[in-house]
Amino acid sequence: MTSSSSSTPATGSFIPSRRPRRLRTSPVMRSFTAETDLNPSRFVLPMFIADRADSTSAEPTPITSLPGVVQHTPSSLLKAVEEAVEAGVGAVDLFGVPLEKDKDATGSAGISEEGVLNRALTAVRKEFGDEILVIADTCLDEFTDHGHCGVLSTDRYGKTIIDNDATLEFYAHMAVAQADAGAHMVSPSGMMDGQVRRIREALDAAGHQDVSIMAYSAKYASAFYGPFREAVGSSLQGDRRQYQQDARNRRESLLETQLDIDEGADIVMVKPAMPYLDVLREIADMSPVPVAAYQVSGEYAMISAAAQRGWIDLEPAIIESLTGIRRAGADIILTYWATKAAHMLRNG
Repeated sequence: MTSSSSSTPATGSFIPSRRPRRLRTSPVMRSFTAETDLNPSRFVLPMFIADRADSTSAEPTPITSLPGVVQHTPSSLLKAVEEAVEAGVGAVDLFGVPLEKDKDATGSAGISEEGVLNRALTAVRKEFGDEILVIADTCLDEFTDHGHCGVLSTDRYGKTIIDNDATLEFYAHMAVAQADAGAHMVSPSGMMDGQVRRIREALDAAGHQDVSIMAYSAKYASAFYGPFREAVGSSLQGDRRQYQQDARNRRESLLETQLDIDEGADIVMVKPAMPYLDVLREIADMSPVPVAAYQVSGEYAMISAAAQRGWIDLEPAIIESLTGIRRAGADIILTYWATKAAHMLRNG
């Protein structure tokens, strides 16, 4: 009797005709058949520019809860933007950090031509022109002494509230000031009802019809914003649950996004990204305009801290996290790893 070869299937065994593993056999094959690609031109690098009493200091200030991220000086900001340009990053998103003495109840330093954010917008646009998109954060929270995204008022029962409609006028002035300073795009993040429409009206009236709006459409009141508040020196006491979305709600995000689209948003956003990938997928499916997602400070800090402790491998975790956001439907990704990830992708 002749023994059967070990490579020959036993009689009656199942031989699959469809073998998905065929398309995983080598790095070239896996790249050739990948369903999701990351393109650095779709990355946005959030950056912090800080005003200083000592204007001669050229050294940026490290942000302890965001390893590798800093509050920039004017010179370090331009250097970091140049690095982003060379890496192929598509845009930078600038956030201003004023001196405490310049904060007030209405965030006037955020509107002033001489404010830290508008000075930075002018410097970056002058230096780089259209080589990289310059986005401005259009919100009052960094500039108010109470840390909220709008102006305060009281209701008829004496409760302190954020006055939605009064805040819209400040956003309109702020967006025009940012466009005057050189922003290609303004990005209202305060979650005030009607903010996109009011900003669009103001920009158009000021002759800035070509300045686009990236709306924070589905922005949740999240525990993942903690490190960001250190980054901007936030004065917030309490929380922002009066105006940011409740984490338990999904349909509300679709409503918010549709309203922003109807009001003229050029791009809509989901924030945070990773805890809300289900929301991101639904918005990507319904939106006729590009969809952005913000990998926020808490997401960055968690991955960084785990890597520092040797619990995960940092670079694969960065790429996997960004791929997950892209796969869920984001056309544009805001991430503090924008420049690093761009280099990693270029280097394979």
